[in-house]
Amino acid sequence: MEKRRLEIIGISYSQSQSGAYALILGEADGKRRLPIIIGVYEAQAIAIELEKMKPARPLTHDLFRSFAETFGINLTEVFIDKFVEGVFYAKLIASDGTKEKVIDARTSDAVALAIRFNCPIFTTDKVLTVAGMVKDEEDELNEEPLDSENETEDQISEASRDSTDAEYASNTFAELEQLLEEAIRNEDYERASHIRDEIKKRETNTDNQ
Repeated sequence: MEKRRLEIIGISYSQSQSGAYALILGEADGKRRLPIIIGVYEAQAIAIELEKMKPARPLTHDLFRSFAETFGINLTEVFIDKFVEGVFYAKLIASDGTKEKVIDARTSDAVALAIRFNCPIFTTDKVLTVAGMVKDEEDELNEEPLDSENETEDQISEASRDSTDAEYASNTFAELEQLLEEAIRNEDYERASHIRDEIKKRETNTDNQ
């Protein structure tokens, strides 16, 4: 069975399910993409590691990594092997250097761990054929935010961004940095994401001036 390597394209607010996010995985050597609907907490767990945020205390996936590394276990691969009735199924391939074990996992958890262990994510051609979407050149010019190549890795909805703009418009850059540290210290990661997005937006605007 030939495996297809996937890359994390981004996370955006789901336009099909209220209160959920869409994790977009793209074929490393092709144009097909897998949109996977995940919950808010799962999206935050992925986004926090992608953005290299440092939580005040270890999150569940960080604890799993520390536990595994303490006992010499490494996650070598994540394999999204099935798509059944709208649900993706994944496996963790772990090794202690002598033995390899396969563990079932939710796809969102598997991806969150793949980032932390810096291991590859694979799927099958069958899964890509059944559940994937093809991104062609015309789509690149006219696509919705869900598939945008230029969106940040944890991009929130347009409505949320508008709300964030209004909430933090009067804060200075230094104040935003302080608010970000406070949000992380209080483990309010959703608020931290909004503040970080505002900081990034201002940095981008400064660079373009």
